[in-house]
Amino acid sequence: MHPATQKLAPADEANLVLDHAGQVNVFLAACLLGPGGFLAPDGTPDMARLRAVLRERIADLPALRKRVTTVGRRHHWMESVPDIDHHIRLVGPVDGLAGFQDKCAELMGQPLAWDRPLWEVLVVPGASAAGPGVVLRIHHAVADGMTAAVIVQQLFDPGEPGEQPAGEAHVRRAEQAPQHQPRNRLRRTLGRIWIGLRRIQMTLWGHGVGGTVLLGDRSAHRGVAFLQTDIEALATAVRPRCATVNDALLAASAAGFRAVLEAAGEPVPARLPVSEPVALRRRGGARNQVGVMLVQLPLGEPNPDERLRLIAEQTREEKLRARDQGTLEFMRGPIGARILDRLSRKQRLVAGFVTNVPGPKGTFHLAGAPVTVLWPVAVIAGDVRLGVAAVSYSGNLCCGIHFDAMHVPGDVFASAMGGEMARLGR
Repeated sequence: MHPATQKLAPADEANLVLDHAGQVNVFLAACLLGPGGFLAPDGTPDMARLRAVLRERIADLPALRKRVTTVGRRHHWMESVPDIDHHIRLVGPVDGLAGFQDKCAELMGQPLAWDRPLWEVLVVPGASAAGPGVVLRIHHAVADGMTAAVIVQQLFDPGEPGEQPAGEAHVRRAEQAPQHQPRNRLRRTLGRIWIGLRRIQMTLWGHGVGGTVLLGDRSAHRGVAFLQTDIEALATAVRPRCATVNDALLAASAAGFRAVLEAAGEPVPARLPVSEPVALRRRGGARNQVGVMLVQLPLGEPNPDERLRLIAEQTREEKLRARDQGTLEFMRGPIGARILDRLSRKQRLVAGFVTNVPGPKGTFHLAGAPVTVLWPVAVIAGDVRLGVAAVSYSGNLCCGIHFDAMHVPGDVFASAMGGEMARLGR
């Protein structure tokens, strides 16, 4: 092995497998900037100043200074000096927030070149009246949601400190909590093997979803919609019902899925299964360490408060089970990922994806310009046509909805989800 290369961890290489034509495996963070720092009073960006600031930060971020190279049948990381002019670019202006959403949707269909480090920062003029937007894209082989959040915090300069957001607290507590070992280690091991076999069986032959507009071949026409709601109000409102902000996110997503099915004239099922990543304790050198839980959204329950209770009841158990089980079996290496990639194109196990990424304790600045709002956009993969990602930032739960605009009415989903978030937060 060349001394300047390092073999990718199997879980990271699995994420390279899922990046191909029609499916770009990239995590996107979109933000709006206020005046100050590298922005002139009229909002014009000083790109030289921005690049100078970020060049220093990148020097302390090894993950952003490596590119992928092939060694035999495997992929390795190779040290590579980023071309800062390429990786940090000014792109064409957009027309307000709607144009910014469209730009993010377009970017979710554009692959990152493998002959360079797998990331980029794009400055997008016109995203808001106060200042431009900024888009950070990072390949999933470089970072899962937790790792990407750490990179963002190191790449941006810290702003105002603050209390840990309510939506983040349960994620961090769970990740840092000690793992209690059962007295009977053999029983625990056999239990994990049994659950693993059940998960493999479900992935191979699961049929929890019938024919629906939510699943099928995806078009190249993507859409993105942004939402945000007061996170403390949401946490305060759902806490007496023994629910978390993440449970509220799932409940609001359920309202969106229900609205899409009704708009399509399809029958609303009693339960609709979705997949949600679960943060794992950091162990070893893999950059992707994520479990998965399956949540049955109770669409058939007419009482929205009862829907929230049923979701919270599930996640309390499923989250612990997912953490104990670890990374999804098919995503523990490239061979399993190839099988999963093929199976997922016709799967009927889940109808959508929902993910909740931990946010910072305070706010960010980018080269002195304040970041006023931050939204994540997650991948949609296989035959799934809609996914929701959320992050806590500056007192809000900020949500990005990514959908196949040719088949799914994303505006209907966003309107219903936003309305339910507002109702839950009262």
